[in-house]
Amino acid sequence: MLHGMSTSVEPVSERSADEVNEEIRALWRRAGGTLSVEEREEYQRLVMEWAAAAPQPVKAA
Repeated sequence: MLHGMSTSVEPVSERSADEVNEEIRALWRRAGGTLSVEEREEYQRLVMEWAAAAPQPVKAA
């Protein structure tokens, strides 16, 4: 039995896609081009945050 667990994805923060992208770039610079396990986890979290913050294209009806 599950209690109080949400299956919806909620935005991590109110930062813009540009702000998150800059953090992603800084992570790669600090890592020197090769990410450790911990850095990969951070990268994945940042990419998900970036995707949630990025403007979504409007589909024509």
